[in-house]
Amino acid sequence: MIYDVSIDGHSYRLELNRSDGQWTCRLDNQSVELDAVLARPDVLSLRIGNKAYEVKCERVADDLHLWVGSVRYSAEVRDPRSLRSRSRSADDHGPRKLTAPMPGKVVRILTPEGQSVAAGGGVLVVEAMKMQNEVKSPKHGIVQKIMVKEGAAVNAGDVLAVVE
Repeated sequence: MIYDVSIDGHSYRLELNRSDGQWTCRLDNQSVELDAVLARPDVLSLRIGNKAYEVKCERVADDLHLWVGSVRYSAEVRDPRSLRSRSRSADDHGPRKLTAPMPGKVVRILTPEGQSVAAGGGVLVVEAMKMQNEVKSPKHGIVQKIMVKEGAAVNAGDVLAVVE
């Protein structure tokens, strides 16, 4: 998986690969030894080389902020594959497909079919690399269809649900 990451305006290329049950990481084409564990929701325990960090993730409107200790960083993550598959319409009319942000496993359905969901409300949770990622509704509406079941393996860009 390749991501374009921007931290406080500096761009990086992040490449994550899984092989033989282990993850490898390359940052700007250089190998990085790291280990990551989701300590609690929105908090990542991260080891890079011999240094340990606690990284807190915070969303404010459409902005993502990472806190490392008392220092805040503005962050943006782009997955070129999923960006191509996403519809970026400016209006909230018509059905919207929710897609998997990365390969992983569906661990929980938060809003079942036929239920109302607010814009930004969680619909389901996909786990990848020991991190749980909430897939949120892009608009206020009704969950028309859930395309996956809990425990299902999904690939980046797979349609998980439809909100109308």
